[in-house]
Amino acid sequence: MIAEVQKLLEEYIAWLKDNTTLREVEDSVEITTPYLDRHNDHIQIYTQRHNSGFVLTDDSYTIQDLKLSGCNLDTQKRKDLLQMTLNGFGVELVEDALQVRTSRDKFAFHKHNLLQAILAVNDLFYLAEPMVKSLFFEDVSSWLDRSNIRYVPGVKFTGKSGYDHYFDFAIPRSRSRPERIVQAVTRPSRDKAQSIAFSWIDTREVRPLDSKAYAILNDAEREVPVTILDALRMYDVNPVLWSKRGEIKDELAA
Repeated sequence: MIAEVQKLLEEYIAWLKDNTTLREVEDSVEITTPYLDRHNDHIQIYTQRHNSGFVLTDDSYTIQDLKLSGCNLDTQKRKDLLQMTLNGFGVELVEDALQVRTSRDKFAFHKHNLLQAILAVNDLFYLAEPMVKSLFFEDVSSWLDRSNIRYVPGVKFTGKSGYDHYFDFAIPRSRSRPERIVQAVTRPSRDKAQSIAFSWIDTREVRPLDSKAYAILNDAEREVPVTILDALRMYDVNPVLWSKRGEIKDELAA
């Protein structure tokens, strides 16, 4: 099993390397990644030298794009949720730019965290009216509360690779159930499933052996493709459609 997981990690890293391109833009280097944003465009970040290290930024694209799409980030609840998400990845909000400062030896680590933050912010705030009336994260939190499911929100674990991975909820071990890790997915997609799968593959080896992972998938606006469900199951992540969340209530509450 360890050899199989190691091979999966190596394949992921090779895919990431082979599908990343660089381009000089004035005094910066533009990094085009294989990850896709909500427009199915490749996510781009920029890096500049700063003192003895580097600054990595999305050049304000993520927040500006959401604002132009009609997504209002001015309410205190949304500001707090944005800040909580960025804090989980060690990313700063400088005006509208998502940004990290890094040394040479921590460059890959902070680049990974910035990309995960961009994906998370896109996922959390894809709610321009009339597409989504409330944050899916809030919907899941409220359901957990109503169902008397005890949980810790916004947890971060360091995986075997040394990368940090952020999960929306952790449900502690009980006498009858193991630790359960839960991710709320507002817009299920192939890239999001792949990101969750890698996070769980990298994390589960440093968690208790019987820990389980769940992805609660928002199917309120559109049907979730079977291929996404199958991809998650392949990597031992239990996919749960939001419309069928009642089926796992007892499993999470125990």
